[in-house]
Amino acid sequence: MIKAACFSRSLMEVEVKLRLPNKPSHQKLLSLLSPFLVTTHHQRNTFFDGSASELSSQRAVLRLRFHDQTHLPKCIVCLKAKAVLANGVSRVEEDEEEVDPNIGKACLEDPMKLMEVDSRVLRRVKEEFGVLGFVGLGGFRNTRNVCEWNGVTLEVDEVKYDFGDLYEVECESLEPERVKGMIEKFFTENGIEYSDSVMSKFAIFRAGKLPS
Repeated sequence: MIKAACFSRSLMEVEVKLRLPNKPSHQKLLSLLSPFLVTTHHQRNTFFDGSASELSSQRAVLRLRFHDQTHLPKCIVCLKAKAVLANGVSRVEEDEEEVDPNIGKACLEDPMKLMEVDSRVLRRVKEEFGVLGFVGLGGFRNTRNVCEWNGVTLEVDEVKYDFGDLYEVECESLEPERVKGMIEKFFTENGIEYSDSVMSKFAIFRAGKLPS
């Protein structure tokens, strides 16, 4: 029997998530935030489930994220579970750590190699979720502009799916309602169209179409 996952060592990630309707709104926002730009990340996100759906059946997913643009490439393995997105605020249990990018790339080619990686997160996946093997689910690319604005970090995303592009703003905060109001005021004052995000990037990927 598969043991129930406890996630006792995970952190709860709380983020404001607001969707921008199109490329012009995205470009207008980046222009307004240009004085506050800190860095830009070019990310490749690939997702995995257990070979017997052990993760998805327990509302969890494993992700490898590669940062390709740096002179020292990075690969982050991340376990996410029990995601809830309501009123533009996302709450998800998350545990992550950095792994050797070369090992990560080998796992892209053969997901079963994830079973052999010496990783705290992957040990949790196997022990707490009962995963006996891995299958790749595919993924998507994302360009993330990170801006330090008004005491918070805004992440302005351009997500490239096979079926279309998504534009989103994320902001991690322990006071999501206050921060959301501050961002919405800034958007309204500057004529930036937006709406609450209703699905996570991964859920959109799995649905195979952009939210209406």
